[in-house]
Amino acid sequence: MTEQQGQGGGIAPQTLKSAMKAFKKRLKLTALDDDSRLGRGVFSSGHTGVFAIRPPGQFPQEVWDELCRQGKLRDSGHGLYELPKGEQDREV
Repeated sequence: MTEQQGQGGGIAPQTLKSAMKAFKKRLKLTALDDDSRLGRGVFSSGHTGVFAIRPPGQFPQEVWDELCRQGKLRDSGHGLYELPKGEQDREV
C-alpha cells in the first residue's frame, strides 16, 4: 500500500488535504504573477482573469479526480481545474 492510499484502497484524507493546499497556493501565485506583468495598460486594474490552472504534478491524477468528485474542484477541460464558483471569490 502506498502512502497516498488509505485503509480501504481509497486516497488518504491527508493526501487530499495536501493536494488542495498545493492547488490553492499555485492558483494564488499564478494570479499574482499574472497581475504583476509589465506592459499592462495604464487604465486596466483589478483582479486577474486566472480562474483555472494545471494542478501540481506531485500528485497523481486520481487525487484530482477524487477532489472533483467531492466537489472541492471543478474540471475545466484540457487538464485545467478551478475552484467551485462560491470558492473563487474567497480565495483569489
